[in-house]
Amino acid sequence: MSTVITVENLGKKYTLRHHQREQYTALRDVLANSVKSLGKRILSPFTTHSSSLTASQEDFWALKDVSFEVKQGDRIGIIGRNGAGKSTLLKILSRITEPTTGSIRIKGRVASLLEVGTGFHPELTGRENIFLNGAILGMGRAEIKKKFDEIVDFAEIEKFLDTPVKRYSSGMYVRLAFAVAAHLEPEILIVDEVLAVGDAQFQKKCLGKMEDVSAKEGRTVVFVSHNMAALMNICTSAILLEGGMKIDDGTTQSVVPHYMERLRTCGGHGLSTQNINRRGRGRVRFISVGFEDENGSVVQHGMSGQSLSVVLRYQSESSNPLKYPYRIGIAFNDVLGQALFNCSTEVASTEIFDLPPTGSVRCVIPKLPLSQGEYLLTLFLEVNQEIEDWIQGGQTLSVIDGDFFNTGKVYPDGWNGRGVLVSHNWVLAEQSDC
Repeated sequence: MSTVITVENLGKKYTLRHHQREQYTALRDVLANSVKSLGKRILSPFTTHSSSLTASQEDFWALKDVSFEVKQGDRIGIIGRNGAGKSTLLKILSRITEPTTGSIRIKGRVASLLEVGTGFHPELTGRENIFLNGAILGMGRAEIKKKFDEIVDFAEIEKFLDTPVKRYSSGMYVRLAFAVAAHLEPEILIVDEVLAVGDAQFQKKCLGKMEDVSAKEGRTVVFVSHNMAALMNICTSAILLEGGMKIDDGTTQSVVPHYMERLRTCGGHGLSTQNINRRGRGRVRFISVGFEDENGSVVQHGMSGQSLSVVLRYQSESSNPLKYPYRIGIAFNDVLGQALFNCSTEVASTEIFDLPPTGSVRCVIPKLPLSQGEYLLTLFLEVNQEIEDWIQGGQTLSVIDGDFFNTGKVYPDGWNGRGVLVSHNWVLAEQSDC
């Protein structure tokens, strides 16, 4: 297979500027200083004056000394924490931004799906945007018309085809954008995390299409995702970025476990690290996670079938109590990020109470339904329908096997289907004549 992407010593530097006021200034001081400044300009028009703002700047390397090669037909995944440089790399590969150092050589036509609605004109209809995107990708009108029906069927937007895309939902945007990018036969397809906007059924369809594009048509796919299960199903190789640098590459079977191990190492009980995947306004934030057994004693792991309390400590910027409505949730995921089950105040709590500005809440699971292994917790906090804190994989829970079924038995090592445990029973069915 020939090489279609060659990246050598790639670097991207941004200059960050910070402005700080030298001291607190009251409104009357601002007005007085403005009058004085005006007078000085009239009397000395060529004299420069210092501002009340002091500026400082620093260099930030989003990428640094990144090198790799991609062969024709490869399906390569780019993984790493938020801020690792994944999206910057894709933007450079897509020729949206230029590198500061290094070089990139690309052989073939590139189609990119980096953000919802990238390359769409909001005033044009879905039909018109299909032809516009095709033209941007270098396709002739006859070639686009040949693929037009396939694109519409895949995107499932036939009813809205002649509606301006500014009226589309984000899901409709993604469906149409992916359909165009995948069906207009690019040699290289670049897809960012944007597929997470679509519904589960369409995500599955997109993943299948990417696999077909690569395996059956011999085209190259570069895929960024936090969904490790999807990435392992689609990609044959992976690159791990951290702090803008490549720290590992190889098969997905070797790189993904390395990434998950680094996540667990940085997890800890504290949540102050900047490396965790975190979103939200941040006026109220989780600051630590702990685990307790049924006696209230602190434990380092859970046991299958035993009681486990997850204690979430939080802190608010305000000194006032957090008024209801609020929603606190914990999602239990496997090491690939697949959700297993959720615990939420929205569906399980009947008692309504206000929360103190700083404190802790306890989620009690009477019978832990997990088998032996490592699990990642995603934490969620919403107040007045605004997301304040959302931490993906911010804490690791280790579980050891226990007598979940009250039979004195546990699943043997290597048994398929380990993960969530479900109470069940077996009985002899009634015999019937065939």
